[in-house]
Amino acid sequence: MMVREDCGVYHERQKLQLCLLHALNNLFQEKDAFTRANLNAIAEKLVRDEPNQETWTPLSIVFKPHHNTVTGNYDINVLISALEEKGKSVVWHDHRNGASTIDLDGPDDTRKLMGIVLNVSVRRFGGIWKSRHWVALRKIDGLWYNLDSDLPAPHPFKDTEEVREFLDHVINDNGEILLVMNDRN
Repeated sequence: MMVREDCGVYHERQKLQLCLLHALNNLFQEKDAFTRANLNAIAEKLVRDEPNQETWTPLSIVFKPHHNTVTGNYDINVLISALEEKGKSVVWHDHRNGASTIDLDGPDDTRKLMGIVLNVSVRRFGGIWKSRHWVALRKIDGLWYNLDSDLPAPHPFKDTEEVREFLDHVINDNGEILLVMNDRN
């Protein structure tokens, strides 16, 4: 994990398949906004609350419905539940609309939009392993940052137009854009 003192932006680096944990902590700009134990508990609660529980097999110890107990790799249900616990809601951005329909320019203190979480396709190990990766984007002190845990440091965008171009690229690559909204006032 890494904290960038020089720019004042908190940034966790990727470990195992805990990108959702890192994305959430980067989004909230806090080391332990969520812990692995928190996310595991959310995933277990989701399993208990499901009306159609799957049949147990020996592999169920590792491969749970909402996460992998060894590597992490949490799903969208864990993300939404975790954000709801913090009083946030998630709006799935409609792919038919470009990023130009997302209000990125509101003032930081009164924003309905807290930040953005992306789910993008990635290839690892020389392209032989294809998986999905969670990434947080957040506006901090008037500047948008890509807080991807795979990056060595937070990446500042030069302006909202560059953010929109990046988001349009995510849409074109079949990535998902989830808008994290603050409580309604």
